[in-house]
Amino acid sequence: MSLGEFYRHLRWWMDPEDDRARERFNAIVRFFKDQNVATSDVLDLCAGTGIAGVAAAKALSASKLTLVEVRREDMEKARKWLEIADVSLELRMINGNVLNLSSLVGEHKVAVLWGHTMPHFDPFDAVRLFSGVASVLSEDGVFFIEDTDRIKRFLYGSAYRDFLVEMRTPEYNVVSMHEGYDVRRGVEERGYYVLPGFEKIADMELRLWDLASQLALGRIFFGEVELITPGEHGISGVSEVLLFRHPNKRIADEVYSEFQNFSGV
Repeated sequence: MSLGEFYRHLRWWMDPEDDRARERFNAIVRFFKDQNVATSDVLDLCAGTGIAGVAAAKALSASKLTLVEVRREDMEKARKWLEIADVSLELRMINGNVLNLSSLVGEHKVAVLWGHTMPHFDPFDAVRLFSGVASVLSEDGVFFIEDTDRIKRFLYGSAYRDFLVEMRTPEYNVVSMHEGYDVRRGVEERGYYVLPGFEKIADMELRLWDLASQLALGRIFFGEVELITPGEHGISGVSEVLLFRHPNKRIADEVYSEFQNFSGV
């Protein structure tokens, strides 16, 4: 069961035809306008429809945008976001896995991973992700991650459920069930089903990341790290944002190479 099937049913707010997605797009633009970053290019990782990449490129007046995404059909919608944003730039769409980043893209100044995507990466994959991003960023490059603290939400906030209604639509509902835990990789195994009919649409392995772990991991590969909370940036529709500046390319290249063929114990 593919990631594409999962996202075909769980449509987060990223489709340019969705009014809620357009509101989210405008919020992302406002966030990046407040960042003191000058760049001619933006790299959007796990880009989906390109909503965050186009928003960042518009706000930062970039002339080039590169999207990396495994779902080609979603990525094609970036052209509509460019139309909505009323910007003209060089668009490159790469159908590939961000864990192989150094073989997919050249050097960039700004990289973004937007939309709470980190659960798709177990700790070993996360090392490949951070080191790979650091290896392709320029010496003054910046990496932005939008995410939320799942330890706070699920453990201390008691939001975790064995059985959870994930999405309700007029046509169907999507529910998920806890189906196991891989102690060696630190990921929850969760099944996703469509109701009515209880048809399984995906088996997902998800890592419930906290923000501090991401900041600590990123500090290995970047000279500076920063967390901007919603209370600090004040933009509705944007969660916590982690910033990583000044990649240590020597360490990144060495670790990235070491972890390419390593997937856990």
